[in-house]
Amino acid sequence: MPQLTPDPWLFIFLFSWLIFIFMIPKKILNHKFLSTPTTKIMATSSVNWTWPW
Repeated sequence: MPQLTPDPWLFIFLFSWLIFIFMIPKKILNHKFLSTPTTKIMATSSVNWTWPW
């Protein structure tokens, strides 16, 4: 039963998780926001919609 021998896939599994844990978050956190979020309150519309059905 070759799936029980950890030699071929254990290194690939551990190496891929190391990449996901250490490399990927740095690349994601390096991105900058194109526009900064604002806390401006938008004016609400008081127009009521009437549905003809």
